[in-house]
Amino acid sequence: MDKNRVLVVVAHPDDETIGMGGTIRKHINQGDDVFVIAMTDGTGSRDSFNKEDILKRVNSSNIASDLLGFKWLERFNFKDNMLDNEPLLEIIKLIEKSKKMIQPNLVYSHCGGDLNIDHRVVVNAVLTAFRPQPNDSCSEIRLFEISSATDFGNEFITGKFYPNLFVDISNTWDDKEKSLLAYEEELRDFPHSRSLEGIKNLANLRGNQVGLKMAEAFQIIRKINF
Repeated sequence: MDKNRVLVVVAHPDDETIGMGGTIRKHINQGDDVFVIAMTDGTGSRDSFNKEDILKRVNSSNIASDLLGFKWLERFNFKDNMLDNEPLLEIIKLIEKSKKMIQPNLVYSHCGGDLNIDHRVVVNAVLTAFRPQPNDSCSEIRLFEISSATDFGNEFITGKFYPNLFVDISNTWDDKEKSLLAYEEELRDFPHSRSLEGIKNLANLRGNQVGLKMAEAFQIIRKINF
């Protein structure tokens, strides 16, 4: 079987781990190439923001990359929670540049129904950058859920996440957990849904829904059989 060239486009460093850390590790174990782009620094709009926070997030994201086996293609420095203030075309062009460089056949990004505005901007840019074109390399686009963003959305306002693909992460959860702990400053205390226990509970739930111990859920929005 030919290996996949996977591109994961996220709003913030840590989204890749929270949303699909187990699946990334599974791709790597299968011999696939996985590249990740983060559009913001993840901290820049916070009241207590300082340069040390950015360096800490970069270090955390490097540890996550080492643990899960993916490569950071780009980590842009747009301000956190302010992507809606940026020209959408600029974000699209940055993604298109990475698309041209990687030529991915499989693309992952955020759910359009997330409460977080950065997530919604990023997925809109991804859908534009990967709009159907003749001779395009991308044959499938999958969206993932993020604890405390997807679950905090409202289906009547922002839309809803409809999972139709479940990836067994029973054997890769330990790697995901270690990567989550690398982003420990982003985790909250239980029973917050972005606590370590909350994220684990979601993996258990998604697994149990399909007869597995643990799973990550995705919504396939386009799949082309060449």
